[in-house]
Amino acid sequence: MFIALEREGPRWRIKADTLTAPEHTVDTGVYDAVRATVDRLVRTGQVRPGSYPGPVCFVLQDVDSEPRARELAAALHAALYGDLEPLARAAPETPS
Repeated sequence: MFIALEREGPRWRIKADTLTAPEHTVDTGVYDAVRATVDRLVRTGQVRPGSYPGPVCFVLQDVDSEPRARELAAALHAALYGDLEPLARAAPETPS
């Protein structure tokens, strides 16, 4: 699975591509959870509306800092391998 961070001026972009792991299948429940999280991040202004929530390629645009981009990238990677807990911590349904 390909995960990348790219700097865009002061902001960051996260890319994940499942085509680089053809033997890996993302479960429908996992995909739905990732999509809901991306939608929530867009609604709360944490990523730009042009972000793409999969199902093969995931792109989160305009993340405000490198640490936040790294946190979200790691959580996305874990989620795509079936562990949704890091994603739930990184982007909770109800922010603390």
